Amino acid sequence: MDKLLNDFSPGLFVVQTILLLLLILLMVKFAWKPIMNSLNEREEGIQGALDSAEKAKLEMQNLQADNQKLLYDSRAEREAMLKEAREMKNTMIDEAKAEAQAQANSMIAQAQAAIESEKKAAMAELKSHVATLSVDIAEKVVRQELSNKDKQIALVDSLLKEATLN
Repeated sequence: MDKLLNDFSPGLFVVQTILLLLLILLMVKFAWKPIMNSLNEREEGIQGALDSAEKAKLEMQNLQADNQKLLYDSRAEREAMLKEAREMKNTMIDEAKAEAQAQANSMIAQAQAAIESEKKAAMAELKSHVATLSVDIAEKVVRQELSNKDKQIALVDSLLKEATLN
């Protein structure tokens, strides 16, 4: 350190100080502004990127909310469609049952009507046979008592009117 103090020259110190100040002034005048401008531009670019990222994040959240809403709406629509399909199925089943019941009732009524008409036809045929047999029997029985056939028929008709068949 002693050597440094012995070699110290005030003229050299002043010249070096002036050169240092001149260098600082030149740096401030020519280099400082471009450096600061590039730093400011870089800072603005970074801030812009951060703002864009924040906007993208908000848009992403909005899209997710929209997707959730669409998903909820589609589920609700699907449930409504399934409910409508179930109702249509039940309605179709009920209508088919009612139609089948109506057809069955119609067939039963037709069968009953056919049975009744067959019964009436059988009864009429039975009455005819009974009348014929009765006339034949009565003719044989009454032949000896009645000489006239007209009297025999009148007697049989009056007897048949009095007698009723079930």
